[in-house]
Amino acid sequence: MNAIYPGSFDPITYGHLDILERATNIFDKVYITIAVNTRKSTIFTPEERTALINESISSNPWANKVETHQFTGLLVDHARSLGVKTLIRGVRQFSDYEYEFRMALMNRKLDNDVDTVFLMPREELTFVSGSLVREIAYWGGELSHFVPDNVAAALTKKYR
Repeated sequence: MNAIYPGSFDPITYGHLDILERATNIFDKVYITIAVNTRKSTIFTPEERTALINESISSNPWANKVETHQFTGLLVDHARSLGVKTLIRGVRQFSDYEYEFRMALMNRKLDNDVDTVFLMPREELTFVSGSLVREIAYWGGELSHFVPDNVAAALTKKYR
């Protein structure tokens, strides 16, 4: 069985990678799927995010179980195009769960065959978010605890 792990991944963090690794332990293949939303301002282009993700996972033993995709539109339509019926969502805290629960119900309403599985990252990663990482990078803070080296270098370059 395959699954989609969707998100903006702007940038990908250790929290995302932890969820992705957990998902590869459950599913045969995981499509890490970058949402391309022209109404949302991002630091990295979809192509840059794809490259950062692929580079970040390349040395992991589970990398062969992951494919990186981009999509625009409704996630359930993308899932249908891949023949996937399971979505992976990371939940760090209760406020994430409230939002993700509503999204899961909406996706189910749009396509009754699509289910959402919630996974939690390791405890020490529950506070890490892309927006916090971008803020730290903007102010020139230390990023090594939050993102892989290639992502830290790309963030540093963007904010110079």
